[in-house]
Amino acid sequence: MLHMVDSSLRETHYEVLLVSEDSSYDEIRANYKAAILNYHPDKLNAKLVADGPYHAKQERFLSVQKAWEVLSDPKLRENYDKQLQASRNEIEVVENEIGLGEMMEKVDGDVREFLYHCRCGDYFCVTSVELQEIGISVEQWQGSVVLPCGSCSLKIRLVID
Repeated sequence: MLHMVDSSLRETHYEVLLVSEDSSYDEIRANYKAAILNYHPDKLNAKLVADGPYHAKQERFLSVQKAWEVLSDPKLRENYDKQLQASRNEIEVVENEIGLGEMMEKVDGDVREFLYHCRCGDYFCVTSVELQEIGISVEQWQGSVVLPCGSCSLKIRLVID
């Protein structure tokens, strides 16, 4: 199981909409409307390269939509606020901090597997599929995840930048 850490490196829904956590519904709605106009696909130049600025704006549009979906619903917002607070209080004890370049990489078709040798003899392991399932693209994401060893209780922090 992977653990997200370093919430400071990952934008909250509030940061996506450029509002504070105690903002009113009306403030959130106003910022959502402004953001959605800036990033709406109909407003973007489709001739831009798919993985360039156009792609980044599409991703931003989806982030704005998700943030609005959560923050506009009182129950979803309450649950999100609880999860956000819990993540800020969570402390992960890690054995080591490594970069992606320090891991061995195995490729099997479209799946990339990243391995790092643990002192117990087993490996810390994560696949590109597992990372994608929690919303991380190795090529475009910056931040960190905590990886447990496959056999012992040790954990490492994988920093992707």
